[in-house]
Amino acid sequence: MSDKVITVNRQARHEYDVLERHEAGIALRGTEVKSLRAGRANLKDSYARVMNGELFLLGAHISEYEQGNRHNHDPKRDRKLLLHKREIVRLNSKISERGLTLVPLRMYFKRGKAKVELGLARGKKMPSKREELRRRVLDREMERALKDRPHSRSR
Repeated sequence: MSDKVITVNRQARHEYDVLERHEAGIALRGTEVKSLRAGRANLKDSYARVMNGELFLLGAHISEYEQGNRHNHDPKRDRKLLLHKREIVRLNSKISERGLTLVPLRMYFKRGKAKVELGLARGKKMPSKREELRRRVLDREMERALKDRPHSRSR
């Protein structure tokens, strides 16, 4: 059974070098789950942080459920992420000592449970972003040139 992807943080791969990936559950309210099933979520400008020994997802936007009336949730609220204590301690030590950050890469359903894929990442410098873009453009041009070249056949 494959994962049903809700949203992907495309900007994260452009802004950061992802070193490790971790899967975490998300503690959600009922109307949040219904909004996620409708695909109404956005991970842009969101990040994860350890506070009081617990991991939280901050800045993620899950739109209000249209039929939620007074039971609706705050779209930008902090959401608790579910990881084993030893994983949280290990991630916290890496974040604090090496200047890394936890960035959500994608949100998805796995066996009916909402999950978020976190990337332990280091921010890219501006020149490396430019270099990556330049390399991508050159690769695309090379592929196009190879595709357009007539095939030489030996007779």
